Amino acid sequence: MSPRSASVNEAMRQRSRDRLLQATVELLDERGYEATTLSDITTRAGSARGLVSYYYSGKRALVQSAVHRLMNRQLAAALESEPRPDDGQEVLARAIDAVLGLTRTHTKVMRIHMASILQEEGFIQCPEQQRLAQLLRESVEAWGAKDPEEEYRLLRALLMGATVALLLPGAPMPLSRLRAELFQRYGLDWELGFPPPQIPPAAPAEPLRTP
Repeated sequence: MSPRSASVNEAMRQRSRDRLLQATVELLDERGYEATTLSDITTRAGSARGLVSYYYSGKRALVQSAVHRLMNRQLAAALESEPRPDDGQEVLARAIDAVLGLTRTHTKVMRIHMASILQEEGFIQCPEQQRLAQLLRESVEAWGAKDPEEEYRLLRALLMGATVALLLPGAPMPLSRLRAELFQRYGLDWELGFPPPQIPPAAPAEPLRTP
C-alpha cells in the first residue's frame, strides 16, 4: 500500500480536529465548563487524548477554538443562505443576527465563552478566531466602511457588549432592544437579516452614521 499523500493526511487531521471541536460544543451545552473534562471530549470525539495536547495548550484553548468555530460556521451559513444577500446592508444585518442568535441557540456555551475571554489571558489566537474575524471584517467592508479594520474592531466590541447584556444572569436585556440599537447605529432597516419575532422597539429618531 502506497503512503498517504500530504493532502490526505492534512484532511484526516482536519476531520479529527473538527470532531474534537464539535464534541466540545456538545458537551459544554450539556454539562457546562467545569463538568466537562478533556477525557469526556476525546471519548465523545472518538479521538486519542494525545491529539488534544498536540493541537491545543489545554482545555481553555480547546474551548475557545470550539466556540469560535461554532460562531464562524453560524456566520458563514447566515451569509450564504438563500436568497443570497445582494447588498452590504443585508450582509451586515445577517452578520449581527447570526452572532446575537447564538445567545439563544447556545446560551450556556456563549456564557462560558464570554467568561473565558474576559479572563486576563483574553483572546487565544487560533485559526478559528481568525476566520471569524475575517468574516466580520468582510461584512463591514461590504456595508461600506471607510476603514474596515477599525470598523471591524468596533463591531466586535459592540457585539461582545450586546452578548454580555443578553446573557447577564437575572437581568438580561431583550434581544429586540439590543438589535434595534445595533441596527440604528449602522442605519439598517429592522426587516433586514433575520428579525426576531418581537415587535420592533422604539429607536432613536436619527441613525448615528450610515456608510
